[in-house]
Amino acid sequence: MTAPAANPPRPRPEVMAIAAYVGGEHKLPGVNRVITLSANEGPFGPPPSAREAAVKVAGEMHHYPDGGSIELRKAIGARFGLDPARIVCGTGSDELIQHICHIYGGPGTDVIMSMHGFTMYQIAGTYAGSRVLKAPEHNFTTSVDEMLAAVTPETTVMFVANPNNPTGSLLPESEMLRLRAGLREDILLVLDSAYAEYVEAADYDAGSRMVDAGENTIMLRTFSKIFGLGGMRVGWGYGPPMVIDAINRVRGVFNVNKIAQAAAVAALAEPGWVERCKAHNTVWRAKLSAIMTRLGIVAHPTEGNFILSDFGTAERAKGADAFLRTRGIIVRGMTAYDLPHCLRITVGTEEECGLVADALTGFMATQHG
Repeated sequence: MTAPAANPPRPRPEVMAIAAYVGGEHKLPGVNRVITLSANEGPFGPPPSAREAAVKVAGEMHHYPDGGSIELRKAIGARFGLDPARIVCGTGSDELIQHICHIYGGPGTDVIMSMHGFTMYQIAGTYAGSRVLKAPEHNFTTSVDEMLAAVTPETTVMFVANPNNPTGSLLPESEMLRLRAGLREDILLVLDSAYAEYVEAADYDAGSRMVDAGENTIMLRTFSKIFGLGGMRVGWGYGPPMVIDAINRVRGVFNVNKIAQAAAVAALAEPGWVERCKAHNTVWRAKLSAIMTRLGIVAHPTEGNFILSDFGTAERAKGADAFLRTRGIIVRGMTAYDLPHCLRITVGTEEECGLVADALTGFMATQHG
């Protein structure tokens, strides 16, 4: 047996300080039917046309994909009225987040996010060598004043998820414009609009107008939520030419696989898909929130396809999680987001929402003796 090396290769200290991201679970030991409501996945799966496109192109998987995702960028541009030359595609928006942190961050720089923002910002920023600063939120909502107050001379990147994950809160366009106006021109503002398709608020813009207004804002989007392609890992960004050019210089040359590209193009063209999924989410998000409120669970206002459910104490939230699992329902604990008293529950199908309501009713009955 080989003796341990006296001086083995060692990773950078900041890498070992990162708590690895843990994705949503999909299995429970001994449970035949598992209802997964932990990852904010679309409840209806991918559009039929996306499935057909994936099967059709499967026979070509021995060929490399289009390294520039040209047809996909054209389809995105046509759907959202954007210039394809200013669009970059990635293996989920996570890949683009990581590239942005490495391109614009690094040792000696600061990255800013809100206190309960998406944890990938912290992971990617730390991995790049930046110091990640978290600005306090007000009522679980990103505070423009706190974000601006957190800016240092070393700040180079600021992340804002809108709607925010996991809180579901939203900033109106007027507040986002105030944030951009208050930032130095050399700070890149990253608008993560993964849940844009679910928003009902009238005073909302996913970010394209802000991107077009200058050279220092990029909007990120995904196919993982309403388009049901989480397993394909397809994300995209729309930004200033210089920012897109920088990302294209470092991203993987074949970062979006061939089947994923075909499925995403088809998903964009599925008639009525977004409208039907949004309508379902709006109805059942409100119904579930009302049920939770009646049960004594605080359902924080949300514009996403999930509800941040506040049980008051970490012990009660943990108990609710365990109780739901006995019913075959997996939701997301929020300890990693410094919200141990909360669970994040994805809005599922009508049947799944009913089962969640029944399970929460049963659990809360045990709390009241």
